[in-house]
Amino acid sequence: MSDREQPRRGDYRVFYPLSTRWADNDIYGHVNNVVYYAWFDSAVNRYLIEEGGLDIAGGDVVGFVVSSGCEYLAPVTYPEAIEVGIRVDRLGNSSVRYGVAIFRAGEDAACAHGHFVHVFVERATNRAVAMPGALRDALERLGAG
Repeated sequence: MSDREQPRRGDYRVFYPLSTRWADNDIYGHVNNVVYYAWFDSAVNRYLIEEGGLDIAGGDVVGFVVSSGCEYLAPVTYPEAIEVGIRVDRLGNSSVRYGVAIFRAGEDAACAHGHFVHVFVERATNRAVAMPGALRDALERLGAG
């Protein structure tokens, strides 16, 4: 446990439930740090697909992760039900910085929090482009407030 201030559930707009898996634990008996990044990625992309219409398999525009980070505040283990909270911290023309956090199901204080940055690019050229309108609208609904 850390003496750093923990983000709270109310700081995030949308939550996705997940559960830890046996394979997530490391030799120290808690979920390994790389798993948190997979949870962040899964929650953000689920939102983009379901709410923003992102077509990851065949769309002309895709999101590339260009930056990510995580601060670990309390260990998570197997078996535990968790929830990934997401919000938008900064929305640009072709990029977005998400705030993400891991919560034990029903708990108010985050176990971990971080950021995740997507740059939207044209699939054919890998060059940054303005994000499509439906995607922008979905991301605006996640704006921190």
